[in-house]
Amino acid sequence: MLLSAAIPVGLFLVAGFVFLVVAGSVYSYFAAEKRREGLIDLARRLGLTFSAEPDYGIADRYEFLKQLAQGENRYAFNVFSGEYQGHDVLAFDYHYETTSTDQKGVRHTSHHHFSFFILELPVFFPDLTIRRENFFTKIAEVFGYQDIGFESAEFTKTFCVRSVDKKFAYDVCNPQMMEYLLANRDLSIEIENQALALAFDSCLSPQEFELNLNRLVRVRALMPEYLFPRTA
Repeated sequence: MLLSAAIPVGLFLVAGFVFLVVAGSVYSYFAAEKRREGLIDLARRLGLTFSAEPDYGIADRYEFLKQLAQGENRYAFNVFSGEYQGHDVLAFDYHYETTSTDQKGVRHTSHHHFSFFILELPVFFPDLTIRRENFFTKIAEVFGYQDIGFESAEFTKTFCVRSVDKKFAYDVCNPQMMEYLLANRDLSIEIENQALALAFDSCLSPQEFELNLNRLVRVRALMPEYLFPRTA
C-alpha cells in the first residue's frame, strides 16, 4: 500500500517539475521576442540598422577588446549599426561559452550574454580600461597589475584605471570625466585602437540601449579635443 501510494506522489512531483521547466522556457521565449521587437522599434526610431542574426565578424574585428576576447563560440546578435549623433556606432548583445569539468570528469558548458557598445574613433589609441574597483581588480594588483592613481581620492577608490600610457589615462580621466563617471558608476569603459567601448554584465532593455548610446556619445565628448588632431 505504501509503495502504491508513493508512485502517484512521485509522478505528481515529476509532472510539476516538467511543467515549471516548460512554463519557464515559454516565458523566456516570449520575453526575448518582446524585447527584440522593442529593439527593432528603437533602431527604426534612431535611424540605425538592426539585425537579430548572429554576427561572428564583430567578434573577430574587435577581438583586441578584452571583454570580447573571452571564451569560445563568440558572436554578436541584435546588432545596431550606423551613425548616431555624428558618430559611427555599434551596439549589440554578445555571447560566449566557457567549459568546466566537475569532479566526475563531466564537462559542462556555460553560456554568457551581455550588451556591448562601440563608438569608432578617428585616431589610434593605446589600451585603457576604466572599471569599478572590486575584489578581482585588487587581486590582480597583487600580481603586478597596478592601478593608476589620481588626485581625486574618491575616483581612485571607486574605479580601477589601467593603461600602458599614463599620460593618456590622465588625459582621458580629466576632472570633467571623473565627475561624470562618479555620477555613472555602473560604466565600464575600454579604449583601444580606434574603439571606445562600454560593457555591461547583462542584456539591456530597449530603454537602456538608448540611454547607453547617449552615455557612449557623452564619454566621447568628454575626451579632450587635443587628442584628435585635425588634418588639413
